This record gives sequence, C-alpha cells and structure tokens, in this order.
Amino acid sequence: MLTRNCLSLLLWVLFDGGLLTPLQPQPQQTLATEPRENVIHLPGQRSHFQRVKRGWVWNQFFVLEEYMGSEPQYVGKLHSDLDKGEGTVKYTLSGDGAGTVFTIDETTGDIHAIRSLDREEKPFYTLRAQAVDIETRKPLEPESEFIIKVQDINDNEPKFLDGPYVATVPEMSPVGAYVLQVKATDADDPTYGNSARVVYSILQGQPYFSIDPKTGVIRTALPNMDREVKEQYQVLIQAKDMGGQLGGLAGTTIVNITLTDVNDNPPRFPKSIFHLKVPESSPIGSAIGRIRAVDPDFGQNAEIEYNIVPGDGGNLFDIVTDEDTQEGVIKLKKPLDFETKKAYTFKVEASNLHLDHRFHSAGPFKDTATVKISVLDVDEPPVFSKPLYTMEVYEDTPVGTIIGAVTAQDLDVGSSAVRYFIDWKSDGDSYFTIDGNEGTIATNELLDRESTAQYNFSIIASKVSNPLLTSKVNILINVLDVNEFPPEISVPYETAVCENAKPGQIIQIVSAADRDLSPAGQQFSFRLSPEAAIKPNFTVRDFRNNTAGIETRRNGYSRRQQELYFLPVIIEDSSYPVQSSTNTMTIRVCRCDSDGTILSCNVEAIFLPVGLSTGALIAILLCIVILLAIVVLYVALRRQKKKDSLMTSKEDIRDNVIHYDDEGGGEEDTQAFDIGALRNPKVIEENKIRRDIKPDSLCLPRQRPPVEDNTDIRDFIHQRLQENDVDPTAPPYDSLATYAYEGTGSVAESLSSIDSLTTEADQDYDYLTDWGPRFKVLADMFGEEESYNPDKVT
Repeated sequence: MLTRNCLSLLLWVLFDGGLLTPLQPQPQQTLATEPRENVIHLPGQRSHFQRVKRGWVWNQFFVLEEYMGSEPQYVGKLHSDLDKGEGTVKYTLSGDGAGTVFTIDETTGDIHAIRSLDREEKPFYTLRAQAVDIETRKPLEPESEFIIKVQDINDNEPKFLDGPYVATVPEMSPVGAYVLQVKATDADDPTYGNSARVVYSILQGQPYFSIDPKTGVIRTALPNMDREVKEQYQVLIQAKDMGGQLGGLAGTTIVNITLTDVNDNPPRFPKSIFHLKVPESSPIGSAIGRIRAVDPDFGQNAEIEYNIVPGDGGNLFDIVTDEDTQEGVIKLKKPLDFETKKAYTFKVEASNLHLDHRFHSAGPFKDTATVKISVLDVDEPPVFSKPLYTMEVYEDTPVGTIIGAVTAQDLDVGSSAVRYFIDWKSDGDSYFTIDGNEGTIATNELLDRESTAQYNFSIIASKVSNPLLTSKVNILINVLDVNEFPPEISVPYETAVCENAKPGQIIQIVSAADRDLSPAGQQFSFRLSPEAAIKPNFTVRDFRNNTAGIETRRNGYSRRQQELYFLPVIIEDSSYPVQSSTNTMTIRVCRCDSDGTILSCNVEAIFLPVGLSTGALIAILLCIVILLAIVVLYVALRRQKKKDSLMTSKEDIRDNVIHYDDEGGGEEDTQAFDIGALRNPKVIEENKIRRDIKPDSLCLPRQRPPVEDNTDIRDFIHQRLQENDVDPTAPPYDSLATYAYEGTGSVAESLSSIDSLTTEADQDYDYLTDWGPRFKVLADMFGEEESYNPDKVT
C-alpha cells in the first residue's frame, strides 16, 4: 500500500508541476505562449465580415485515480481567445460529475477534481464547457463536449472467483496428465500497462504437480503416484499481476486434488493357512467359517471372488462372497460325521472381478490359501435304520400280536443303549404298543378296516445316557381286509315288467357291492334262492362280470291277478371264507304299449273297467272337481249375500247372537228376530210387517249368562221397549224364539254358534287331502278359500 501511495504522489507532482502534459494535440495559436499548461483554447468571436479561423481542438483530459493529496487534483484549464484577461468572460461546466466531482474556476477556467476517483467504478466522464459574457450573459462560444479519463494505477490484486477448487486424477497417471485449469481475474485496465497481466505459480504442492504460468493449467509432475500411499493433495496456487515483476499484486487459491483408484493391486491372503473347527451337527447350508483376502484398492476394484480349488473339500463345502465385507463365507453342502472322517483340507482361490488391462503385465490378480477343517464330535441322538417303516396287519388279528419292529442305533464313539416309545400326540387312541427295549410293535385293540384302513403315528427313540437326545420316525400300518361282509345289491332298483312281456326278456340289470376291500379279480355270483326256483315267474341270469339280469319266465302278467312280485336273489363273493346274502327284489306289473314303453303302474288303475283309458279317467275326475267347485262357490256367494244385507257398515264388528234353547226348525227360525234392525233403522221403515211370534206356553226358556255385556245394545233395547210400551198399536208382548239345547253329550255337539270355536268360514278342510288324488282339486279349492277370506275379522 505504501508503494502504491508513493507512486501516486510522484505522478501527481509530475503532472501538477507541469512536467508532464496530456497526450493531446494542443491549439495551434497558443501552444507557443503556454507550453506547460493543459489548456483548452476557445476561439474568440470576430466581426461578421471577417473569416473566422478556429484555433482550438477538443481532446481528452486525464486524471489519476486514487489521488490521496491534500489539495484538489488539477485536471486542466479552459481558455477562450476572446478572454483578454479583463475579467469579462465567465467559464461554466456541466455534464458527468460537474459540481460534485469536478469544479471550474469561473474566471480562470481551471478544472480540479475535488475527490478521489476509482477507474474500476467509472473509467471516464463526459462534460460540456461554455464561455459566457459576464455583462450580457450571452455565450461567447458554442457549447462543446470533452472527456476526462481516469488514468489506471495498479490498485487491484488478481482474484480466483471460482476458488477453492476440487479436482481428481487417476492414480498411476503419467507425467503431464491434465488435472485442472484455474483462472484469476484482475479488475485493473488490461489496455494500460501491466497492471492486469497475470502470471500463475505453485507455492505449495511440488514436486507432485506443475502449473502453466500463462494458462493456469495444472498437470501431474511425478509418475506413478499411488493412491494407496497418499490419496489427498492440497496445492496452493498464486496469481500475480505486473507480469510477475517485483511490486505486483498477488492472489492465492487452494486446489484439493484426490487420486482416484484403479485396479493396480491384486488380492492377497494375510496368511497361507486357515484353521476352522466345525461341529458334526452343523446343518446343511449353514456358514461354518469365514476367510478374507486383503485388496488395498477401493470400490469395485476391491471386489473379490472366492472359489474352492477342486480337491478334498469340493463335494462337502462351498464358498460365497459377502458383498458387504468382501469375505469368503464357507458353507456346508453335505452333513459331517465325526465317526466317518475327522478332518478336511482344501484350497481357496481369491481373484478380482474387474481387471485393468494396463496392469496385466504385473502378473495374475489372484492368490490362494489352504483351509483346514477339523470336525468336532457331538453327542448325537439315535439314528433309525429306515426313514419310514411300513407294516401290514389283518383286521381280525388278536390283541397283543406283534406286527413289526423298529431299530435305532447310537453312532457316537461311546455307544449308548436306546429306548423306544410311541408319540402320544400321533396315536392318541392307543391302538398299538411298543416294547421299550426291543422296539417291537404289537396291537393294543381290535382293528376294523372298514372303520380305519390305515394308521400313521410316530415312534421316538432316546439315548439312555442322555434322554434329551431323541429322534423320531413315522410308522405307516395298513390294515388288511378279512372277508367278513357278504355282497349286497349296490343300489335299490325299481323294477317293472309289462303285462304283455314275453318269456326270456331281461327287465333289469343288477350289480353288487361288498363293504370288504375286495382283492383284485374277485367275482360275484348271482342265483335264485331254492324256494323261488321251484315254480319261478322270473329267473336270474349271471353274466359272469359281477352283474346279472332279471329274466321273465312267463308269457304275460296281469295286474288284476297280482300287482307285485318278490324275487329273492342270492349273491356270493369269491373271497375266503365265502360270504353270501339273499336280496329280495320287488317287481311291479305295469301297463305298456306295443313298444314296451310303460304307460301306467298306479294302483287305482287296476280297478278301472277294461277299455277305459287314462285320458278318460282324468276327464271324469276333472268334471267331478268342477261340479264340486261350482257348488262350493254357490254356497259361499249365498252366505256372502246374506251377510252383506245385514251388515251395512264393514267397521261394525258385532255379531248376530242367537240363543238356541231347543232344536227348533234350524236356520229358518233365525227370521224370528232380525238383529240387523238394531244396527240399521232403515230396515224398520222398509219392512213394516212385524215378524213377532207369540209363545205357545208360559214356561220360561233356559237362559245362559251373556258372554259379555254390551251397553250399546242394552241401551238400544231399553229405548225400543219404552217406545213400544207407549205405542197403542204394538202388542203387549215381545217376540222371542226359543230352541232346545242337547248338551255336551251329543255326538253332533252343540248347534249354537256361541259355543263354537270357529265359524263356518274357519272350518278345517285338510281331511280332504286324505281322500286321495281324486279329491285333490277340491281340497286345494277349500284350502285357498280358508287361507283368503276378506270378510273375516280377527
């Protein structure tokens, strides 16, 4: 900073003292009189008839940046040819920075910079000058522009705008390998001097890297730099202006360079022999040990593949690579047995997966090591001689019979005795027992093949020396069949024979079934029983293929004489001992057409006269049903009409209660007193004729207590009685109809509707369904009438 201030002061002294003048053409007229001043001459005015010759030329002024003097910095001077030094001319200044940065002496025209300027902030200023007559205030010269340039000094050091830098270069790269290019920027004027000419150099990082002083390109300077030796480098780069000369300003930045990995190192086992100890009880597929080869490379260059060299352990062991740790995991392919072999030895090879062809000349990228595995003895459970035992037993075998045996041995060095027992979870019903010492299996209950044809349970063997060591084996026992069930007809047959059948016709094919498990090739034989073979209407023809046919022996059969025939058939099997059964077949005689198609086998068809067809029978039955339906409908409509004439209001639920005290004349006597008159007064006006009947005797009829007290009817009767008492035309007696009552002992029961549980509409006609199919339609009609009665009030 001190050097820069001294240089600025020297330049100011030289310019301000008149030793130096700006590089500009000076006015031709005044150059001889004022040779040392930075003066701009303004041409004066001439008379209008004289030819004016311009004696001045506008040019640039120069002002030094970063001026640090105590007085304003002198820039230059304005002078007009019309200025005679009498003080009649006034100079004015306008434009960039006029009055704030630059000032002018109105009398002398001297221009000064009143503050320090920075070229990097504003490199030049454009101003306008004017000479004015003081008295008239009129311009003496036309206004003109001029420029004041700020002259640069070296006040800005180079800067690395993108720093610090990060770069990578592969390890083992040759000398001169490109790494990175850095760039520094200097804010000084590159067109003036060497203030902005930058030179690059390395302050820290030799001898590994070098830099081009002009371009800033960084390259490797040493061959075969190894990442495994040193991976990170920090390089300090300097940029200096003034072409690197003494007094120039400098800037620095840091470049962090990382060597990237290449596969230049093969894997290596840290030792040549690996010892592993494996228990003989290790399960197949389990990891029994790990070995590792070391590769100093990184990433995929350090990925290792392990292989077992063909030899002693190739069949029993396998090795895979752990992708996370790059270790070789040895796994078991087959079970180990200490009693058979106690040690194994084999070689393992480790090699890289991704090779770099540039380093093939260094040799193979692989290594080998020897693995020795010692098998450890383990106290193992007993071993059965078979993985599954299959036995057979007849279903009639007595309890306690031995049907087989199992064998298990302790294969350890110190052999121990073995005990056997049945797993209760698999044989909860205890159909079998086992001898704990010998391993023999015997029946514990009677077996039935038809109930259970196969038994599956487990037997456990344990060592006497260590009962906790057990092994299990499955036992499969098949129950063999004994011929204890006779054969029977497989399905119930509905056999029919036509009335016009001929002798020798097969009317039914029958087959047999046996609940026993019939062995292959067993045959069933069919024949008639001895009592049926004396005078048979039918016979049995054995087809010798476990089927038989029912054959007719007569010429025609009559349903009138006999509708059903019962044919006993004997069926025998061919097993030992021979079993047989008698099966009775039912044969129904049916009426058929000429082609043998069955027309009717119904029982009621037997009693029809000869020649009456089924269609005629159906027509007769249909006519009967229609007539019954017409009668029923007529009776129902008549009852409905009577009910409608008496009941004018459907909402009136009171009944016409008639007290019967004698048998009387039946329903016609109900006209003696019409209770409908109590409900509808209009009936009295329409029917003027009284229907009173005088009683024949004075004996009082038997009365029954009313079922319930109806105050409405009682009040209405009292009112009518009072009206008749005062009516002179009315007879002095009431109308009363009495009927006798037979009592509860009558077969016909009471005729009164008061004691009846149901009305006529509620009668049960279900008994019609018991009269046969000819009354089915009538039963359906009364059943529907009972189920739907819109006038029935509940």
